Amino acid sequence: MIHNDVLRRLRYALAINDTAAISIFKLVNYDMEIDYLHAVMKREDEAGYLPCRDKIIALFLDGLIIKNRGRQEGQAPKELGPKERLSNNEVLRKIRIAMSYKDEDMIEVLQLAGFRISKSELSALFRKPDHRNYKPAGDQVVRNLLQGMVKKYRPESTRQTSNKSSKSSNAIGTKPSALNKSDSRQKEEKPKMTRKNTNAKASPAKKDDAGSVWGKLSKK
Repeated sequence: MIHNDVLRRLRYALAINDTAAISIFKLVNYDMEIDYLHAVMKREDEAGYLPCRDKIIALFLDGLIIKNRGRQEGQAPKELGPKERLSNNEVLRKIRIAMSYKDEDMIEVLQLAGFRISKSELSALFRKPDHRNYKPAGDQVVRNLLQGMVKKYRPESTRQTSNKSSKSSNAIGTKPSALNKSDSRQKEEKPKMTRKNTNAKASPAKKDDAGSVWGKLSKK
């Protein structure tokens, strides 16, 4: 998963503004420039976009751990080198530590996004790469965890999205009703036109004309 997406979605889920984000980077002794922060927060199709390097997302997650859980003596965060990469498994592990999630918490948050995973499957994601039960984490797991965090910590945003969709559906739904009313009026008017044509060609009325749905027809 693109690190820009991880940073953007995590900031949104936890309502971390620019000032708070810069302070999180400072916790790991990194001076984040506001222009660069804005650039890595952009999407790929937006002007000024810059890819978020592995080093940057790792520093942010390490800073978030310190912010939420405090600094541990003798365990300074390791800064990634230019060629080192941060795997999805490491992203999940750092989020888990920062949020103090247990297995049950992770499973619950993932379920909020409609993603189901067993405890054994989850444990496999946090094994060491050389462990026989280790399993690489796909983008889907990270994406659904972040989506679940949005639903957990910002439920109002989910309701607003649902309301907008509902209003949009209602607005669209009113158009067929208007058309139906128009069609109904046209159907009501159509028999009147038929009546005029009938009057024009009608022969002198018979006795059974009084029983017609149109009433008694006029004589010529």
